[in-house]
Amino acid sequence: HIRQLYALVSETLRYSPVLEELLAGAALLQAEKKLPPQLAKVLVYDLLFGKGLKCGGRWKALARRHRARLEAELARLKVRQKVSSNEELLAPAQAASPGASQVPRYVRVNTLKTCVDDVIDFFKRQGYSYLGKAASLEDLRGLSGKKFLLDLHLPELLVFPPQTDLHDNLLYTSGHIILQDKASCLPAFLLSPAAGSHVIDACAAPGNKTSHLAAILKNKGQIFAFDVDTKRLATMNTMLMRAGVTGFQLAQQDFLTVDPGDPKYSKVTCILLDPSCSGSGMVNRLPREEAAPSAQRLQALAGFQRKALSHALSFPALQRLVYSTCSLHQEENEDVVHAVLQERGSAFRLVNAFPAWPCRGLAAFPSAECCLRASPADTLTQGFFVAVLERRGDTAAPGVLPAAEEETQPQPAPRKRKKQR
Repeated sequence: HIRQLYALVSETLRYSPVLEELLAGAALLQAEKKLPPQLAKVLVYDLLFGKGLKCGGRWKALARRHRARLEAELARLKVRQKVSSNEELLAPAQAASPGASQVPRYVRVNTLKTCVDDVIDFFKRQGYSYLGKAASLEDLRGLSGKKFLLDLHLPELLVFPPQTDLHDNLLYTSGHIILQDKASCLPAFLLSPAAGSHVIDACAAPGNKTSHLAAILKNKGQIFAFDVDTKRLATMNTMLMRAGVTGFQLAQQDFLTVDPGDPKYSKVTCILLDPSCSGSGMVNRLPREEAAPSAQRLQALAGFQRKALSHALSFPALQRLVYSTCSLHQEENEDVVHAVLQERGSAFRLVNAFPAWPCRGLAAFPSAECCLRASPADTLTQGFFVAVLERRGDTAAPGVLPAAEEETQPQPAPRKRKKQR
């Protein structure tokens, strides 16, 4: 029920400008003065765009009472905007280039519980048609119906057509698969900690990256996960247990207050830092104008991100760090990495990770192309940014940006085929 409600609210926000026009045109709020505006939007969305009214009682009766007027207003709106479908009513910025409706459904196989071959077999038994491994992004663009592919970049990621709903699928409810965008899978994949490592997930909730780290570690090692929100941590704990994750410690704590000198973290060699950001890369965060941060907001976020990255690099045993955001703004991405490398370039270098990835960092500083970017148009994913930093083995002059080092794509060890449980 919570998933269904979240999906409904998300879609209501997506259509918010359209719903406001319909409410104004039909004068619904004037006619029903006790109807809260947000509830009115949800009712109208469900009535005209969703799968029908799910509520009962007086709210359902109220919506039905105004149905004819709302449908007439919707028809007039389409005529005014010269469109024929509901989707075309969305703002032009949403329709341009691939957006939420065109990003495929990515499914990460949880190797703590199963393997790729068994999941493929399961979906085939459910009537899906497996097309093999994708050779290009064009293969992903062409997906439709009940067809799916193995991703061309990530070895444990399956790709289904956009908006494929798998929330009620047995594999999802049992934790055998994780519904996670491809770009969101990059941080743990590129951190690639060895089994037995001690790892920090600095801003961990809701936990998809944490469970991915555990799968890469094969549950051998220790994960320290931090988040300041109690409810998010409780939800995360439930999700990690369902995914079969062990060897993790959750802490309700601001990562900036974690003491790098605490003996508990003396063996931490890898850190995944995905700090709070503007979320401007999340294509389903609509309407766009509501998601656009002010210059002051961007400065505040970038200041926090610089502090978090610098703090993470102060852990004494740290060897490798991945910094990521779901932002498109240079201020939160290249500029943050640049500023911190100017401070700590003598100890850490930027790694040219995953050369096969097609979309690189903006040319904001030398070697910025070593960073990765993702976007709906270029990579058929949510908007994302990833940078990989590694401790230097030599000595460089303070304040000098280090030369990037080439690194090949992490290669996971071959996995034995397991029987699907």
